[in-house]
Amino acid sequence: MVTAGSAPLSAPSAEPATKAARLRALLASPKLEFLMEAHNGLSAKIVEESGFEGIWASGLSISAALGVRDNNEASWTQVLEVLEFMADATTVPILVDGDTGWGNFNNMRRAVRKLCQRGIGGICIEDKLFPKTNSFIGDGQPLADIDEFCGKIKAGKDSQADDDFVVIARVEALISGWGLDEALRRADAYHAAGADGILIHSKQKAADEILAFVAEWGRRSPVVIVPTTYFETPTDAFREAGISLAIWANHNLRAAITAMRDVCRQVYREESLLGVEDGIVGVRDVFDLTGNEELADAERRYLPARDEARAVVVAATRGDQLGALTEDRPKCMIDIRGQPLLRRLVATLRESGVRDVTVVRGYKKDMINLPSIRTADNDLYAATGEAASLACAKDHIRDACVIAYGDILFRRFILDELIAADDDIVLAVDAHWQERPFDPEGGYRDFAACSRPFTRDLLDDEPAFLARLGDDVPKNQVNGEWIGLARLSARGSETVRSELEAMLADGSLARASLPQLFTRLVERGHTVRAVYVTGQWLDVDVAADLVKADKFL
Repeated sequence: MVTAGSAPLSAPSAEPATKAARLRALLASPKLEFLMEAHNGLSAKIVEESGFEGIWASGLSISAALGVRDNNEASWTQVLEVLEFMADATTVPILVDGDTGWGNFNNMRRAVRKLCQRGIGGICIEDKLFPKTNSFIGDGQPLADIDEFCGKIKAGKDSQADDDFVVIARVEALISGWGLDEALRRADAYHAAGADGILIHSKQKAADEILAFVAEWGRRSPVVIVPTTYFETPTDAFREAGISLAIWANHNLRAAITAMRDVCRQVYREESLLGVEDGIVGVRDVFDLTGNEELADAERRYLPARDEARAVVVAATRGDQLGALTEDRPKCMIDIRGQPLLRRLVATLRESGVRDVTVVRGYKKDMINLPSIRTADNDLYAATGEAASLACAKDHIRDACVIAYGDILFRRFILDELIAADDDIVLAVDAHWQERPFDPEGGYRDFAACSRPFTRDLLDDEPAFLARLGDDVPKNQVNGEWIGLARLSARGSETVRSELEAMLADGSLARASLPQLFTRLVERGHTVRAVYVTGQWLDVDVAADLVKADKFL
């Protein structure tokens, strides 16, 4: 029987257009189909990622995830908000556990209209009283009046905006101990009222009463089951009985509770993350699930067009001088006033319009997991130098490109000056290098010898060009210190890529530093511009630098 508000249950030949149509197709499929429980956007994504063609939005699971009981303590609008996130996060249809319809026929009408607006495929309502009590709690729960419940079904079917929207009637007669005859009587009335399928529920440990119902019911309409308690019954028994849809009803929530308890207890007990890190997904997986790459693509597509630079950040080394601070993370990920150093560097780059950032990782590389960055890996970081790390990101050195050390902080105006310069290769050189006390524990400094010294004459705009860069520049020739920040034009990027390839060919790449790379470019006749700055930057090499960084911010 098909009522005026119900589309025929026949499997379409082509892929259905709407989520409701796809759910209807699953219900009409000649083979047993499955829905898996989800309770928020992330778990819904995981269900779809795992291959399921539909999602069961469990009332128990959603309520528990919100920290309340499964007794309509979460309002239907709060549930609707969760459903909206789930629907937006996935492409497969969702069948909502609608409890008793969240009230009378009038509540049902409004709920169905709102579900259709949000692209939900269907609703399942149970013939119990509002507020509902979970079926597995207690015995002999009272059931709704049949005629009243039939009116609720009709109200839902009359209110659906999508003809394919599915209303499933859940029969609780077996749960409440009213027996098979009452279950069949109710199912027949609900089918006549326009229900698109019958969910027959049981809390027995064997599926005998479910299979007995299906045998009596025949093929009058699709049958849906929830094998939570009779999970030992072979799935083939459901296939042979002609059941349409099986729902795995709450197992993602229960698995999440188990996993979260285990992790919390272990971390509390050990006061360390070391014991749990290998047993949980990486943060990168979270970023992948939540679509960070799509956001990066969308930023490139929709943000205002500009001559936008990209950046390569060289951050492969540990930072041995920082001792215990870098035992479990690379130097670029140490905490600077509540945020990783690298996050603050990337934020400064983006303030200047540099949004495509590639970070070269090495030591403890999995710890470098900021959202919306690209990564390149130098797995030989312990035996190679900075130039070799830069070469690992060679494919990202193109167009306008910023090159930076991963352990520096600087004021945005410094990068803005580099970007504004017309030259193909531009380095920021601190003319106040003598005001920076030298800490021998921090290692060498990148001294720059330039074509002319810094002058305070505001009318003197003659450019300075690099002659030599490195810690071996004679003291009487030093005009400043390179701060670890450079900007390349598209032609400059091509020049640097070519030089990296030449260094690889002649065997000098592996141990070369970035100062040696830039000095080599000068020796080969390339012009490297030095833009003088006067402080307003720092690098983090030793523990004392952390205090300076805190004050710098």
